[in-house]
Amino acid sequence: MNSIHNDADIDLANFYRIDINLYPLFIAIFELKSISKAAHILSITQSAASHALQRLRQQLQDDLFIRTGNQMLPTPFAEQSYPAIKNALQAIQSISLQKHSFEPSMIKTLKIAVHDEIEPIIFPRIFQHFQQLNLDIQFTSIKLDRKTVVADLAAQQIDFVMDLEQHFGDKIQFQVLVHDRFVACTQQKQLNEMSYFSSPHIGVSSRRTGLLLEDMYLQRQQLNRNILLRCQHYSTALQILEQNAQAILTLPETILSHLQVAPSLNIFSVPAELPFMKMGMFWHKDLDRNLRHIFLRKQIKEIFA
Repeated sequence: MNSIHNDADIDLANFYRIDINLYPLFIAIFELKSISKAAHILSITQSAASHALQRLRQQLQDDLFIRTGNQMLPTPFAEQSYPAIKNALQAIQSISLQKHSFEPSMIKTLKIAVHDEIEPIIFPRIFQHFQQLNLDIQFTSIKLDRKTVVADLAAQQIDFVMDLEQHFGDKIQFQVLVHDRFVACTQQKQLNEMSYFSSPHIGVSSRRTGLLLEDMYLQRQQLNRNILLRCQHYSTALQILEQNAQAILTLPETILSHLQVAPSLNIFSVPAELPFMKMGMFWHKDLDRNLRHIFLRKQIKEIFA
């Protein structure tokens, strides 16, 4: 037995002092930067989380996290330790799940963060599909906050994000579900390149500032539009179009098909080169081999195949 201890990479005698239950809390606080949020996803009280963090601090002989404003920020030691602790917990989880059988009936919740304008395109079809599978799932559609996407997916506060294709970092995976093209909507009877760029435009964005997506593409071609006004929803923009005979709204065709369009409005192809838009689902790379998540991804891809 002693020879085993001497040859091994780890000192097994040390493990009686290690409480492995403290380490998921470390990961949760590191990724969420909050004790209260970490306590919530671990289903423990904030007081219990605080006491557990204190025990882990004593065990590792480091403060681990320092409160700065309303955030818990990691110490240099915590920054250095995070990858090793995360990898170790993932390895243990993988081993513990190897012999577990998975049944779709085990899925009880499905939480999706989705952009307001995309929700009517995505969510009803997902709901209908899973209803047909006779699965007793509680569905939740959550307002998308792009600033918290990585943390929310990492902490499994949500299962998927549904949004336009973009880069959220190396840990976030993306699968295209819908290809879409831009179209122009206006009261004008005809539309060409000259009238398109000389007319006033209505922009739609949930962001306070910054270029609209279509303008990013147009400016690369040294083309500019006159933005008459900017609002948050396409339904609002369509109402304003009815009040302005010259204004133009550029929007994805699939989104337009889910909105009420007045008879006075005409729909044209955009007389400029704009790429197809890609809408799809995002998830955290750590869940790539999770059986529950694999099943959900497969089902959602089938819906939009």
